[in-house]
Amino acid sequence: MRVKSFSGGVHPREFKYLTSKKPIEKIPTPKIVIIPLSQHTGAPAKPIVKPKDKVKIGTKIGEPQGHISAGVHSTISGTVRSIEPWTHPAGPTVLSVIIESDGADEWKRLIKPDYESRSSTMGVDESLTPFQIIDIVKRAGIVGLGGAAFPTHVKLSPPKNKSIDTIILNGSECEPYLTADHRLMLEKPYEILEGGKLIARALCAGGTSTSGGNAKKKYIAIEENKPDVIKKFKKLAPEFRFELCIMRTKYPQGSEKQLIKVITNKEVPSGGLPFDVGVCVQNVGTSFAIYEACKLGKPLIERVVTVTGNVKEPKNLLVRIGTLFKDLIEFCSGYDGEPGKIIMGGPMMGIAQSSDEVPVVKATSGILVQKVNKLSLPEDIPCIRCGSCVKACPMGLLPSKIKDYVKASKFEEAKVIGILDCIECGSCAWACPSKINLIHYFKYGKLMLQKTS
Repeated sequence: MRVKSFSGGVHPREFKYLTSKKPIEKIPTPKIVIIPLSQHTGAPAKPIVKPKDKVKIGTKIGEPQGHISAGVHSTISGTVRSIEPWTHPAGPTVLSVIIESDGADEWKRLIKPDYESRSSTMGVDESLTPFQIIDIVKRAGIVGLGGAAFPTHVKLSPPKNKSIDTIILNGSECEPYLTADHRLMLEKPYEILEGGKLIARALCAGGTSTSGGNAKKKYIAIEENKPDVIKKFKKLAPEFRFELCIMRTKYPQGSEKQLIKVITNKEVPSGGLPFDVGVCVQNVGTSFAIYEACKLGKPLIERVVTVTGNVKEPKNLLVRIGTLFKDLIEFCSGYDGEPGKIIMGGPMMGIAQSSDEVPVVKATSGILVQKVNKLSLPEDIPCIRCGSCVKACPMGLLPSKIKDYVKASKFEEAKVIGILDCIECGSCAWACPSKINLIHYFKYGKLMLQKTS
């Protein structure tokens, strides 16, 4: 089978070996959770509980506001202690619901669990209509679990004039430390592909077909550094009419625009979205969450998180949303040496934290701890015009030129040459021999354009 790749990108040293052989462990129910009402792209949810209210696992505590928003659910059973601002791992302080556990772990499900099915004991009821699937996904508060956290029900409801003919399940997981998706694909391949069938069926809502999905082409993309997963999906994917695409191990192979270009040879236009070229991309974790919502009536109350780096026992953990980072690190036997930096996500696109007293959110794919003595912030030196950043950019941009415009406060000029097309993957900064923090300039430039628009 031919290995596929894209132009540009880089090859950071990998540390997946720390956790790639570690099965997913379920962390004990936390005694307290802090659940932010903003865990997704779009408008924050509105709190619909108050202090002293009793809640169960799955009780809706935040109602979505507007079309692009997502509901939020309690992840433990217990009592609402307070609703107050709390530091979000993405940076700002956001309104959050703080719940204390009663230890009972009682459930309130979205729908009656479909434990029996005429297709198989694991399959989902095939009588579910596209609109029913989208409704369940919306009520479950499911968002993209690959990092962007875009509300999934919106992604499954493209405009009527946009016909989706291609589905891609994204299992690339190209960040150098993370293995959460790797383990999920290894341990739950059937469920992920069942979720893929549901995605295909849901997209019928905007098409003319009434069963089986109107997407003619269905792919699952997996990087070649996961041979154990590839072996499993080579056998299983054809049963679900999915084609396995083996991707070159290269960062950022998991970026949806790059996947679309490599797999379909279609290019998402500047400022456009995948549905503009008839494609829907979903992370494998999102597909699994859709399966659980439609099969078990389970809202998005937990996810797999890789805890790695300088902890004594790196692990892959199944974690309730709202669990504090420090609780996960303690479950991994604590810090291995003095922590210098804690990152949500991976080293390339992750966000540094000011404390370990921040909660796991729907977008938390990993927690990376780095020692003080492993940190360095080299001083950047003048650009030597070597072109390394241009070669590395997967979007075909001119990073050094964009940086020059931003540095000179020429934001409109930066816009003309593509700053808004930058996906902030960090490939250019990684490749730069002068160690210029290019992403800093791009984020600043985008912010200034947003302020003046």
